[in-house]
Amino acid sequence: MRAAFYTLGCKVNQAETEYMAELLAKAGFEIVDFNDDADYYIVNSCTVTSTADQKTRQIVRRFKRKHPASVIILTGCMPQAFPKDAEKLIEADIVLGNKNNGDILNLINRYHAEKKRIFDISEHEKGEKFKYCSINKFSERVRAFVKIEDGCDRFCSYCIIPYSRGRVRSKPLDDLKKEVQSLADNGIKEIVLVGINLSAYGKNEDYNILDAVRICSENNKIMRVRLGSLEPDHITDDILNGLKGIEKFCPQFHISLQSGCDKTLKNMNRHYTAEEYMNLCLKIRNTFEDASLTTDVMVGFCGESEEDFKASLDFVKSAAFEKVHVFPYSERSGTRASETGDTVLKAEKERRAEIMIRETDKIRKNYFNSLIGKTVCVLFENEIEPGVYQGYTKNYIPVRAQSSENIVGCEKNARITGSFTEYCSAELLF
Repeated sequence: MRAAFYTLGCKVNQAETEYMAELLAKAGFEIVDFNDDADYYIVNSCTVTSTADQKTRQIVRRFKRKHPASVIILTGCMPQAFPKDAEKLIEADIVLGNKNNGDILNLINRYHAEKKRIFDISEHEKGEKFKYCSINKFSERVRAFVKIEDGCDRFCSYCIIPYSRGRVRSKPLDDLKKEVQSLADNGIKEIVLVGINLSAYGKNEDYNILDAVRICSENNKIMRVRLGSLEPDHITDDILNGLKGIEKFCPQFHISLQSGCDKTLKNMNRHYTAEEYMNLCLKIRNTFEDASLTTDVMVGFCGESEEDFKASLDFVKSAAFEKVHVFPYSERSGTRASETGDTVLKAEKERRAEIMIRETDKIRKNYFNSLIGKTVCVLFENEIEPGVYQGYTKNYIPVRAQSSENIVGCEKNARITGSFTEYCSAELLF
């Protein structure tokens, strides 16, 4: 039997897809690309915006239309947050949420036994524990996303995630240690720790994110440890100083901003001010040599005036992020912000996004240009064309270099020779 996965959304979803794929592979399924013919198509959905839901529906219907005899399975955040909408998506033969995606094999067997559509969503409950989700390999081969945290307690006014993911819960350190060892034994060189609210890892437990990084770095086969997206809270001086002392830690911090305007941050129910966020950025840059800061910025949030937007733009420019993901606000049903309504016109949101992208792209271009002539250490991940390899520095600068030998999985020193929109070119130093 052949199974194919289509994954939308964040790195946590990607980690969970790997977990489900391993469950099926162990049961004898052949995992193929979603463009190939398969007996099962599994759509792991995202629901962070209404656009994500629309894309999920389109993908499910496309698979069913193209492969009417195949079994279409819908899982992920969309059915978890909006079960009634998922139930109406009749093209999906099996529907399950993200809480019980580990039951996928059992539900497949049940589907064939009962010969009828299955709709099985378990609700998240207060006080629930982290559900087992460990992998032994990763499709990228060199770098693996390891899920160590799930859920969020923040309840930002625009966000549905606490409803689709439940409350904060964390993977036990012993489970993490075993998972890292298994990944290392299968050739993984870099661990990326991911979670829905990663910086809350260990909340209400006797460990924290620093302990997780240490567990990974203690494995002799692991060369690098990186953190996924973070929230500004919980990043204390003790955490930063502890991370500084870990040689394998990669000083790349993706810290969600959303807005550089205090009024907008308050309306979003974000628990910090622009000044507090800036102080954290300065602290990180002072603590880590060659640290890079990346972020997410939303424009056109309900109630955002032109003055508010300019304040956010000025903040982003002064912070000089190495990379910024800019996106226009999309009203999400079920959130507090949706009660206010989408007060900024679509054309205006697009205009603001275009301005923000243009200005932040200039900063990234200048940063890439400043690297020319510098020597960096690159962990190469894949061969993008014959003789040309791509990898990343510890602070996550994409680098491409030519080599006559296969250098996938190898750390190499290289001199930056040029900069382009998406990467820097380099020559290897032997």
